[in-house]
Amino acid sequence: MSADDPIVAIATASGRGAVGIVRVSGQGLRPLIEALCGELPEARRATVLPFLDADRQPLDRGLAIHFPAPHSYTGEDVLELQAHGGVVLLQLLLARCLEAAAEIDPTTGTARLPGLRIARPGEFTERAFLNDKLDLAQAEAVADLIDASTEAAARSASRSLSGAFSIQVGKLRDALIELRMLVEATLDFPEEEIDFLERADARGRLARIVAELAGVRDRARQGVLLREGIKVVLAGQPNVGKSSLLNALAGAELAIVTPIPGTTRDKVAETIQIQGVPIHVVDTAGLRESNDEVERIGVARSWGEIGDADVVVFLHDLSRVGDPAYDADDARLAERLASQQVVPGHRIDVYNKADIAAAAVPSDGLRISARTGQGLDTLAGRLLEMAGWRAEPEGVFIARTRHLDALQRTAEHLRLAEAHALQRDAALELFAEELRLAHDALGEITGAFTPDDLLGVIFSRFCIGK
Repeated sequence: MSADDPIVAIATASGRGAVGIVRVSGQGLRPLIEALCGELPEARRATVLPFLDADRQPLDRGLAIHFPAPHSYTGEDVLELQAHGGVVLLQLLLARCLEAAAEIDPTTGTARLPGLRIARPGEFTERAFLNDKLDLAQAEAVADLIDASTEAAARSASRSLSGAFSIQVGKLRDALIELRMLVEATLDFPEEEIDFLERADARGRLARIVAELAGVRDRARQGVLLREGIKVVLAGQPNVGKSSLLNALAGAELAIVTPIPGTTRDKVAETIQIQGVPIHVVDTAGLRESNDEVERIGVARSWGEIGDADVVVFLHDLSRVGDPAYDADDARLAERLASQQVVPGHRIDVYNKADIAAAAVPSDGLRISARTGQGLDTLAGRLLEMAGWRAEPEGVFIARTRHLDALQRTAEHLRLAEAHALQRDAALELFAEELRLAHDALGEITGAFTPDDLLGVIFSRFCIGK
């Protein structure tokens, strides 16, 4: 397969629907369009036409839109056939596109569109990136907008798609380029006896870049939370109210609740949203020793979920606090949680059944009632606080973990550059090298310095037809 091959795919989700779209992208689509539609529609105007089979009989009648290059999504010629959304019909149209492409054009004596093939997942958007219609951060925002699970995430993805994140990265990049230019010029002309760091205000320039980068990193962290959410695991002994709490947070009876210990044998998961942030809540089996083989497997899985959690809600039963046996088991669980948890300190001690018990709660604990809803708003706020969320979604752009990694490496190289700049006999060569490395790391976000293998991973996760 070549990046120059014309491509075709069904661009709408599988299944029945009112409308289905078949999309073609490539160079020189006119012969194919005329074979499919009988004529070349006016550019960028929806035209009602029959979609013709090999015998010039209509397969369907719908809208054809022709986007001549370079004014299209991919930067190539693009044809969209908007037909009725039947599964068989769309497959027939797809097959007809491939068939018509291989037919001999009577005016040229050659195939109408040689090499037309089914598109790979994400290949349309990949071509938009390769043809400079989108940068890499914007291309990723396309998939994030499609996958958004909350309104806040969708709006933030839309801001990234419109270029908000890229503009911020571009400003940092331009400032780094200017500073690098001054450094390189000084290295090229050592006979100029000037104190570069003083005269060019290199330290001041660098400090301003570092401050701006810190702001971008902070907003990117918020964007990652909107995109990926946080995983919250409910843990504790049997019958402390974990399933009741899951049901209360989700607002639905998702987990079976009974007074019988060991009712929950396997995890039950649900995604809710708090202030637009997806919260992936996992209810686990009660943590205890058991002779029941099924329950033992469930408990082992519970510990596995705890190890992968962003936040662990350690649930206690207020009605049993003070019972020596219960307290001893809780102490053992607390000790193991401290050693098991991946993110140290990301644990909330929550004391449930406040509606039926009045026992004292430690100062760092949270009193709730899963039955009445008491304290649930406070718990929700605490979860967001531990995740690092601040309620400012209007200024947040969607971001990914790889963006945070690139920004982190940029910050580290700038820190080293600052260290070189503060030395009495500053080594400009080392200063310049750290600036170059910071520039390269920053360029990975928009695709200026992104390896081809990373591009393959990114676009392979898109849906086919996009």
